[in-house]
Amino acid sequence: MTDEPETPELTRKRAAPLSEAAFTLLVQGVLDYGIFMLDPQGYVISWNAGAERIKGYSEAEIVGHHFSVFYPAEDKASRKPQWELETAVAEGRLEDEGWRIRKDGSRFWANVVITALWDDRGELRGFGKVTRDMTERRAAQHALSERRRLFDHLVQAQETERRRIAWDVHDDTIQAMVAVGMRLQLLAERAPESTSAELERLDATVRGAISRLRNLTFRLHPPGIDRHGLVEALSNHLNDVTDSWKLTASFEHRLDSEPAPETAITVFRIVQEALLNVRKHAHAKNVALRVESSDGGILTRIADDGNGEPMSRDTSQAHFGVIEMRERAETAGGWWSMRSRPGRGTTVEFWVPSSDPLPAGEPQPPR
Repeated sequence: MTDEPETPELTRKRAAPLSEAAFTLLVQGVLDYGIFMLDPQGYVISWNAGAERIKGYSEAEIVGHHFSVFYPAEDKASRKPQWELETAVAEGRLEDEGWRIRKDGSRFWANVVITALWDDRGELRGFGKVTRDMTERRAAQHALSERRRLFDHLVQAQETERRRIAWDVHDDTIQAMVAVGMRLQLLAERAPESTSAELERLDATVRGAISRLRNLTFRLHPPGIDRHGLVEALSNHLNDVTDSWKLTASFEHRLDSEPAPETAITVFRIVQEALLNVRKHAHAKNVALRVESSDGGILTRIADDGNGEPMSRDTSQAHFGVIEMRERAETAGGWWSMRSRPGRGTTVEFWVPSSDPLPAGEPQPPR
């Protein structure tokens, strides 16, 4: 017996059989991935437990069969299995997503990686194939996309209705009240002094109502967002309202790109409501707006230096503006929060995802 340590070469030789056995055990025991080998012609020569779970074939049932059995008839007709092997040989590997067929004939959406295997002499010995069942994830992605599509339609419908109401109010109600005001002014000029003062008061009331209606039409359909984009629309709106409310405003924006119209409208409407709450409840002197791209969406923060008195839970739930802001953000697939510190202001923060349509030409699930 010697106390001399083993050489690295001897250690590797002793470990080799154990390492090979452990690797085989690992591959055979993996359940989330189908891992198997094909010979150079594409016939199955090995099969693990994950492949059996995903595809439904036992090892005895599938070994010796051509791997094209996993492909739908339309892929077989277009020679897709053969093309995949040829591509793996030419490029070393191939990765693909598409429909595959289980033993029972049902389809599942698979992510597949095929790797060409070469020996020391450069001869093709076969292919390693790894398959993962992505059906649930794809279904979740489609559900999210459908939700986004429905939300976009809802936003478009709301904005169309708001635009129609704004036009009706402007072209009908406001014009009628302007005519009434002009008539009152004429009557006040011709009426005796005892009644002219009352007519002037009525005229002032009408002019006040006209001003409020014009503000309403602006809130219903603010100009600029369709033509100039989100940043300019927010900047113009912030300047307009804070000037009239005697607030000092700051605006920071760091957007990677112009968001989709539905996303831009959602952000604008929540900011619009948050600023209105600042005016009504905060008694603030300063308000800061920040909009930035974050985590595949838009993160927005509106902070004021007002009284910061938090609404009670019951009041918050009943407050229409708060409910509207939260519902808009959450319906869009995002989140909304409000934090208040007595005497130090309130911060409204929300995030909404960007609206990304499905890529053109992506195959639909089978019916």
